Amino acid sequence: MSTYNPPTLLQLALDGVLRKDSIDFSDLEYLPITLFPPLFIKAFNSRHTEIVKKMVATWPFPCLPVGALLKTAGVEMLQAVLDGIDILLTQNVSLRCKLQVLDLRFLHQDFWTGKQNAICPADILIKKQVPEGLPNYPLRQCLQVVTNLALVSSLNEHQICLLQWAQQKKDSLQLCCLKMTIYNLPPEVISEVLDTFQPTYIVDLEIHTREVMSFLGFFAHFLGQMRNLVKFYLNQIDFYFSVANTVTDGKIGAAKFFSQFSQLNHLQHVYMNGAYISYDNMKKLFRCLKSPLETLFFTFCHLSMSDLRHMSDCQRLYQLKHLYLKGVVFSKSYFKSLRVLLENVSATLQTLGLEHCRMKDSHLKVLLPALIQCSQLIFVNFFDNHFSSPVLKDLLRCMANLSKLTGERYPVPVECYNDIGKVMVERFFQLCPELMDLLTAKRQPKKIFFATVCCPNCLRRCVYDLNTTRLCHCWE
Repeated sequence: MSTYNPPTLLQLALDGVLRKDSIDFSDLEYLPITLFPPLFIKAFNSRHTEIVKKMVATWPFPCLPVGALLKTAGVEMLQAVLDGIDILLTQNVSLRCKLQVLDLRFLHQDFWTGKQNAICPADILIKKQVPEGLPNYPLRQCLQVVTNLALVSSLNEHQICLLQWAQQKKDSLQLCCLKMTIYNLPPEVISEVLDTFQPTYIVDLEIHTREVMSFLGFFAHFLGQMRNLVKFYLNQIDFYFSVANTVTDGKIGAAKFFSQFSQLNHLQHVYMNGAYISYDNMKKLFRCLKSPLETLFFTFCHLSMSDLRHMSDCQRLYQLKHLYLKGVVFSKSYFKSLRVLLENVSATLQTLGLEHCRMKDSHLKVLLPALIQCSQLIFVNFFDNHFSSPVLKDLLRCMANLSKLTGERYPVPVECYNDIGKVMVERFFQLCPELMDLLTAKRQPKKIFFATVCCPNCLRRCVYDLNTTRLCHCWE
């Protein structure tokens, strides 16, 4: 037997409004404020563009978080919202309109589902996410348009629509891009975007580029304007390069780029991935840092001895919570500088990654006195290094004293491989339980893995953990 659920009075009222071919501003002037969100979302989802325009122009709340609705909508609905802003700016049709911020980010779904206060208090949206000096949501005369931009290879139709509109309105609006991702975008397009959306408002910047060294020289001017940047991520997409260009012109551009870090007073998180980013330029970065970093990730970067010395001496790194070095190859003398850094951050460091660094016994022995001091560690990763069983056991005895560890990743000892680097399963099954017993005798690990390097054939690891043993596909 089927059950019929009759429409509610609210649904009937909203449907009645939407059945009209159009709606007058006077109708919206007397519409109960609590009906604005449900009517707007119905009109938006039904593509009633004229109603959407007029509702934007009469919006009775300080903010309109329309980005959550635009995520799956066509460009015509974005254009309708922007047309509504045009009406608001030019016609001033409603005395009840309180709109101060148009939020185009894909956030705040709860506002439309009614799980939070229906008036969408402005101070809960981005006030807690940005440093002092950035737009929060107090009432201001200048309307703010807040967005995130992910620019991949070329602009999509939504971004073209927004950029063209913003270029026409930039003198009458405050255009704020809080998070920007740039993926292999032509420099002229980047310039066009950043000439419209002021770099000073960017909090989170992510760059993916092939021509890293030439890009750094081009982008230095914009980076220096990002005074409120908190998170910076630079990724080299591939490793094809011209030696001549990298060593000569690239050095000049990179030095100019890293000198701009002296302007970034709120920077807390730095991520860099690329074999040709360094060339002694990291020392420039460390000298120019103006705020204490919480996160420092280097992946496949070539750090020179000079870079490491400046890194260990940089007081802006002494409050690091997360240090991750992956594919960064050091000589034994380099590890002395790394040990100094670990000693300096031992009171704050929570995450340590030394993955795929080709570390050997002699390298690890240099670090052990510093590692045992890192009492706040909750996660460590030593995968893809080459330690003998006795030295690996020394490391585990050290780690056994760190009671806050909740995640641990260790390489299997070199005794698990034959002369040509192939895993010897019998030795794997023999040595891994011995290593695990060293830890469990002192404390109960929460999440721990011992793993081989990736198999060159199936690209999987043999892994031993607390509960199971997984061999790579070649051994199954």
